[in-house]
Amino acid sequence: MAIRPIRLYGDPVLRQRTKRVESVDAELRTLIDDMIDTMRNAEGIGLAAPQIGRLERIFVVDVSPMKEEMEEEFQDILPQQPMVLVNPELTWESELEEKFEEGCLSIPDLRELVVRPESIEIAYQDVTMQKHSHAVGGILARVFQHEYDHLEGVLFTDHISPFRRSLLKRKLTEISQGDIQVNYPVQSV
Repeated sequence: MAIRPIRLYGDPVLRQRTKRVESVDAELRTLIDDMIDTMRNAEGIGLAAPQIGRLERIFVVDVSPMKEEMEEEFQDILPQQPMVLVNPELTWESELEEKFEEGCLSIPDLRELVVRPESIEIAYQDVTMQKHSHAVGGILARVFQHEYDHLEGVLFTDHISPFRRSLLKRKLTEISQGDIQVNYPVQSV
């Protein structure tokens, strides 16, 4: 397995929509393993294929490092981690929303409050192309939505107000130019 560089804000690949995966072959299994290794190396809890320059409709999640912060009743139903979601689709979103501070490995050292549906249902395939569906809430719902956005070419900064984004312009420019200090490999434009 390999640690791949994470693409930074400003890289055009982060704004592209991903393509549906028809089958998971040996090359894609290696990609998925690399994504998990890359996410863990960067101490992240989610990583989407565009963040390492790929346009397959895949993301990986491992929220187990946040288990202590999760509601007690959710800890008991936490799906096996890490999770690999191939061809995910959001099939339902609650009307109830919540605000929570988000960050992103592609936008390091920047965290902002983002409003998202509190609960969702997501349908996806696993690495064997078996179909699954989960209704989730809390941190897992937020991470799924954040990573799903990456597959649509959307970043968490798109969910904040234009005024707030304008205040962050200098910091976002620095990130896009690679003018940051992180403990994982990155690639800027």
